[in-house]
Amino acid sequence: MNDYENAKACYRRFGVDVERALARLAEKAISIHCWQGDDVAGFDQKDGKAGDGIQTTGNYPGKARNFEELKADFLKAAGLIPGKKRINLHASYAVFPEGEWVDRDRLEYKYFVPWVDFAKENSLGIDFNPTCFSHPMVKDGLTLSHPDEAVRRFWIDHCKASRRIAQRIGEEMGDQVLNNVWVPDGFKDIPADRMGPRLRLKAALDEVFAEPCPNVIDCVESKVFGIGLESMTVGSNEFYTAYAATHPGVYNLLDAGHYHPTEFISDKIPAMLCFFDKVPLHVTRPVRWDSDHVVLFDDETREIMKEVVRNDALDRVLIGLDFFDASINRVAAWVVGTRSAQKALLFALLQPDEKLRQLQDGANFTEKMVLMEEAKTLPFGDVWAEYCRRQGVPADGDWYAAVTQYEKEVLSRRG
Repeated sequence: MNDYENAKACYRRFGVDVERALARLAEKAISIHCWQGDDVAGFDQKDGKAGDGIQTTGNYPGKARNFEELKADFLKAAGLIPGKKRINLHASYAVFPEGEWVDRDRLEYKYFVPWVDFAKENSLGIDFNPTCFSHPMVKDGLTLSHPDEAVRRFWIDHCKASRRIAQRIGEEMGDQVLNNVWVPDGFKDIPADRMGPRLRLKAALDEVFAEPCPNVIDCVESKVFGIGLESMTVGSNEFYTAYAATHPGVYNLLDAGHYHPTEFISDKIPAMLCFFDKVPLHVTRPVRWDSDHVVLFDDETREIMKEVVRNDALDRVLIGLDFFDASINRVAAWVVGTRSAQKALLFALLQPDEKLRQLQDGANFTEKMVLMEEAKTLPFGDVWAEYCRRQGVPADGDWYAAVTQYEKEVLSRRG
């Protein structure tokens, strides 16, 4: 009996069907963010770099500098990642023809056709985001909630343009596109008016979402605070949860780094599933705060995926990644983060959930604890290795050599 067959037998003792788990994992797409590859720089600003509510730290050589390099790096990573994949784009990654440029409030679908062609060629889905940061029109740390109508108008028009682009992408791909609105708006010190900015944000969002876009899944993304915005965030979790609850078709995206360090989105997922037919996620790894470290196969990532699986919500929870680390090889970061998320999902699919639920409902908490602990040491690694083999990608211990070779041949030659 080989390692995988032995693993199947071990799991069978706990009532777990390993083959079914592998089949379900293979059907669940993970949305992989393009911005890990170039440190959230984008293509639409001269000498573009992250700023105005977002930042990346590190100076590891070889980052992507243009569309062709970013595509190549993404494909290199994707070839080392099993399973279905989507690519998550920001509006700042518009691809302009030589000599042509428009500002974000005038973006059109035609500037994203190269991305659609790329996705079709490589069997990828697409998700989208307006880019409400790293731009001169972020004034005083505010965008959609700014008291100046001209500033608000610019960002409203940008978000409306982004929704139209997402709609057209969905039409062209025969798919639904998640379109996520995140704004950095907030105040460094104690504000004199907390409600006024939120009322302006509410009115702006009402206008943004007014146009019907049937191929778009709309969502808003809350945050507890940001650098330079320590005292108040306009788009708080309470604000966006209430907004989504009162605006059918709009969802509150849960980002694992956007809450107080004692909060965990694994606990929030089942709460949201009680009221919403969809729950969008950004899986990331906060270290002390929203630091967007590379996702690892850690406790909270496993708990997040357990809640997705044990609540039979694989079709309702939209899993995307959001991290950016410029201190390490960026291709390796994509591979480690995505494979870790998939490992956590597989780990969740291999839990004896029905038995655990029966024990909890029967108040047999001792046996529940025993079973939870014993399930942790089942031969999970052998099942993951079999999944990688079936998906045609290297197993753990084998893929990193391909990245180092790519760095030697490609990344090291970039300025």
